[in-house]
Amino acid sequence: MSRSVTLAGIAASVLISFGAGALAAQEAAPAATAVQTPAQGSAQTGPNRIFSGEDLFDLAVASDPQISPDGSRIAYVRRQNDIMADRAISAIWMIDVASGDETPFAGRSGGAFAPRWSPDGTRVAYVSTESGGAQLWVKWVGSGEAVRLTGLANSPSSIAWSPDGRSIAYTMLVNDAPPSFGSAPAGRPEGAEWAEPLQVTDLVNFRADGAGEITPGFAKIFVILATGGAPRQMTFGPTHDGGPLSWSPDGGTIVFTANRNANWQTDPVEADVWALNTATLAVTKLTDRDGPDAGALVSPDGRKIAYIGFEDAGRAYENAELSIMDSDGSNARVLSADWDYSVDAMAWDADSRGIYVQYDERGETNVARIGLDGQVRVVAAGIGGGGFDRPYTGGSFSVAGNDAVAFTGGTAAMPANVQITRGGDARMLTDLNPNLRITKTMGEVREITVGSSFDGQEVQGWLTLPPGYVEGSRVPLILEIHGGPFAAYGPHFSTDNQLYAAAGYAVLSANPRGSTSYGEAFAQEIDKDYPGRDYDDLISIVDHAIALGIADPDRLFVTGGSGGGVLTSWIVGRTNRFRAAATQKPVINWTTQALTADGTGYFGLYWLGARPWENPETFWAHSPLSLIGEVETPTLVVVGAEDYRTPVSEAVQYYSALQLAGVPTALIRVPGASHGSIAARPSQSAAKASAILAWFERYADGWEPEPTDSAE
Repeated sequence: MSRSVTLAGIAASVLISFGAGALAAQEAAPAATAVQTPAQGSAQTGPNRIFSGEDLFDLAVASDPQISPDGSRIAYVRRQNDIMADRAISAIWMIDVASGDETPFAGRSGGAFAPRWSPDGTRVAYVSTESGGAQLWVKWVGSGEAVRLTGLANSPSSIAWSPDGRSIAYTMLVNDAPPSFGSAPAGRPEGAEWAEPLQVTDLVNFRADGAGEITPGFAKIFVILATGGAPRQMTFGPTHDGGPLSWSPDGGTIVFTANRNANWQTDPVEADVWALNTATLAVTKLTDRDGPDAGALVSPDGRKIAYIGFEDAGRAYENAELSIMDSDGSNARVLSADWDYSVDAMAWDADSRGIYVQYDERGETNVARIGLDGQVRVVAAGIGGGGFDRPYTGGSFSVAGNDAVAFTGGTAAMPANVQITRGGDARMLTDLNPNLRITKTMGEVREITVGSSFDGQEVQGWLTLPPGYVEGSRVPLILEIHGGPFAAYGPHFSTDNQLYAAAGYAVLSANPRGSTSYGEAFAQEIDKDYPGRDYDDLISIVDHAIALGIADPDRLFVTGGSGGGVLTSWIVGRTNRFRAAATQKPVINWTTQALTADGTGYFGLYWLGARPWENPETFWAHSPLSLIGEVETPTLVVVGAEDYRTPVSEAVQYYSALQLAGVPTALIRVPGASHGSIAARPSQSAAKASAILAWFERYADGWEPEPTDSAE
């Protein structure tokens, strides 16, 4: 059967990052380059072969490919932008591996995701919002009959079938009552319209990006019969019990991840592997090192447990290592100790003698098999492919009992499709964007590298050229800086890069020190020093693009989101080489960010080594706001109106400071958008990026401050 798990939680809830800094862009008036953009609308005399903002509505991308236990079918999630809903709609599709035939499986009207095969391959469990709230469904593959199993108040997640196929485990938030202090006056007259009651919380993190105000409660494990009935709550207590969930072969144990310590709110990096006895409901702690041990999977023979984690050294980044232990928690050892890559996801080999892992190497995502003897064999390369708004997001994979690997992968010119490999070359199974492939001319993407001016260390980047670029001609350059900052750009499809290129720009997506996939030491170079020497790396690779004869040194622009917004703001405080800048969802003041973001217990200690009041000098020294007096570059400020990761107050601080300093600026707030969803809705994504390009065009010829009146 398919036994895979993606450990996004290591990056999202344990190693908190700022997330995506990418944008989709709308076609704008071309710069003065060798590339010309055809006219739009009724005046158009022929088909438009240049990628435009309207094309965002036509995009589809594959994710979460789940291969059946026998390897004959693949259920995957297809996310298709819907022009009427102005958002991506998720549905599950089924592929017959032998013929390549595709059929819709669930969620034709949207809202189906997380498919998981039963052990015998006859049924698929999934989550659907077709009947309202997110509920657990099961569908029989042979008959096509589907049944809704639950009527839950909150969404189920971490779906896991029992080995006998009779039960399904899942996690779900169990709501709790908020704290209460006092009460409003009694005796409200009938029909009176009084104010809403007071909002009271005692949580350290009471807001979460993308979710808003956190509902009080705790995630708990439940089990329900695969034929329906009342679910049974399996864990209890004032802590979160999280997935993935993994059953032992005899069905007597469910392995899960939790931080059950009393200080769980202020120690966000801690997590351990626990075993739940499904008969007695007793829980046993299986790991005890200081750090996050998560994603545990029981081997098919039940003798071993694989998990991912690291020893917490108080640094902002650590490679996530693959470890194994006996099923009772004894004889734990790190299997990837001599392997300088971070494990993102894993799946047991059916023979229990090896583990398939997903990892990034030099900006690209691969799958390898690591034997229990430590031997490593790459089985699939380049499984990324990006998506609508995250060009540095890797793909996903699953493994069948016959060692066939299903994965998502694309190219620099095409979003991710479903592919399969079994000991040989990969075979493409889907073609989700044929019109894009056939009718649009995309910008060529080239790899470039340069030694940093600081210490000569190699810095890699990806240069997207305007469609029809004439070799030897110079074009305006946009330096696009990724977020995270612990992430990496690769040769993946990116709507923002292709649309900027369609407007006549070369786009340089660079991976300065601090980026992942170049070894742990490279990522740790910015530990307690961010922003820092990553600035030198970025300027060095811009200089290299100029030296290659591609970038026009007099038409340089810079943008980036999240961590890229931090560095954009830092760059314009250090140099006036760029004609204009657009800083998106930035951190401007580390003190205010550390105390208002949704990672309150994390950012100060792990990124700067202290709480704000313990070392205010360091917090200020690394804050772009400290450089405001040196900024001369016209700078646009962009933020989601519901951003809780780099809160709106950060963007407003910078906008206000630029206004007071007399630097040209404007503030764009994207209505309804969180930090992670700032480019999720096609119309907003196109409009926002169009504004950024218009800002660059406005200051393409430079800007001089108006002279101030001198005192007589």
